[in-house]
Amino acid sequence: MHDMEFTIFSLCIAFALLFVFFYPLIITVKLKEKIYPNPHLPPGNLGWPVIGETLGFIRAGFEGKPERFIRERMEKYDSRVFKTCLLGEDMIVFCGTAGHKLLFSNENKLVRTWWPSSVGKLFKTCLLMKAGDDAKRMRRMMMMSFLSPNALMKYVERIDMITQQHIATYWEGKEEVKVHPTVKLYTFELACHLLASVEDPLLISKLASHFNIFLKGVMSFPVNFPGTTFYKSIRAADAIREELIKLIAKQTREALGSKQDLLSRLVVIADSNGKFLTEMEVADNILLLLFSSHDTSSSAITLLLKYLGQMPQVFENVLREQIGIAESKEQGELLKWEDIQKMKYTWNVASEVMRLSPPAIGAFREALVDFTYSGYTIPKGWKLHWSTGSTHKDETLFPNPETFDASRFEREGATPYSYVPFGGGPRMCPGYEFERLLILVFIHNMIKRFKWDLLIPDEKFGYDPMLSPSQGLPIRLQPHQCST
Repeated sequence: MHDMEFTIFSLCIAFALLFVFFYPLIITVKLKEKIYPNPHLPPGNLGWPVIGETLGFIRAGFEGKPERFIRERMEKYDSRVFKTCLLGEDMIVFCGTAGHKLLFSNENKLVRTWWPSSVGKLFKTCLLMKAGDDAKRMRRMMMMSFLSPNALMKYVERIDMITQQHIATYWEGKEEVKVHPTVKLYTFELACHLLASVEDPLLISKLASHFNIFLKGVMSFPVNFPGTTFYKSIRAADAIREELIKLIAKQTREALGSKQDLLSRLVVIADSNGKFLTEMEVADNILLLLFSSHDTSSSAITLLLKYLGQMPQVFENVLREQIGIAESKEQGELLKWEDIQKMKYTWNVASEVMRLSPPAIGAFREALVDFTYSGYTIPKGWKLHWSTGSTHKDETLFPNPETFDASRFEREGATPYSYVPFGGGPRMCPGYEFERLLILVFIHNMIKRFKWDLLIPDEKFGYDPMLSPSQGLPIRLQPHQCST
């Protein structure tokens, strides 16, 4: 709680400074609004100049209830689209399946991806910051080289082996473990192995140190001044790129055919026009995947262990499925792609966990043109936001939305555009299958070895920017009497 209060206080100071700098601009904009009013904007409140309603938005996230911010305004304005001001930008929030469908189905037609300027300055040339043909080209190359199911099939055994080594080192023989930091280490080590064939413990430790500094600046104010969080984050990102470019140069000199990581593949694969990615584009995309696979996967795995620790019957059902898979294999035989496809109940449980507690709040777009939605004008240049909270807890889409029920995802699954922890449309998270693979392999190896108790059953979770436990989710491990 102290950290949250300190962060909000820091944000207030930062917003106050921004207000001083931008006050003349604000007055000009307000005068223009009076002279040229737009009566067709969605209902809502832009709040304080520059600050807008950002503090309420951030506070709801820190408290682990981002849907509260959305739901309160949906009810207040009796509308599934409303205007606000977040992160210093006039913004329109789209709620419900219709809003999601519009944003996900009109990429590069009505809307394009948008992120706060801090994200663009940190990730530079990666897929996240691309639009139009450039985004399609880069996405196609990444999917073809690493992230498609066909490409991932080749990595299942390696992921299983690395996971077993991690559990033997950091979990076995331990009475108590803090889940979140330990799982973050696991996902980072695994990403380093698979994305860039980094196996040197000293280099992994060096990259992890830079990476933890880098993470703190992803959603910070983009003030690149010595001593600020953003300044430190920029320096850390540059240090990671420098190490990645060294690896690119080394692998270019060596026999690339012997490497099966994403970095090696991106170096040698050209698009349909014969164009190769630059060293900086390769490094930026590896940095993006280190970020997405590390933070999202570690959050999802942590949450899954939390829910399994709270629900004995669900735990037993998952254990039964995983033991059945383990017993179908020879002693010491590693998991294969076919085994992952048998983990249907386990993935239904993980899906329900991410419905109730999505690792990320949502994402942003920008209007490319003026367009009309639900009778309202959406002006060109305005920023748009979609939120998992507007559908995941909607009782018309998920009856008894606060109740855990993994059977929701059996057979045909959820209503289209209602379940969106990985986004949707052309901008759906390209690492979805990769994250699914990591989650399932980890749970397979974890649950067949241990039961566990939560040491802080009512521990608070909050978004910063991913959903994480305030005290790391400490658990007490109880090894099974006979592990498979």
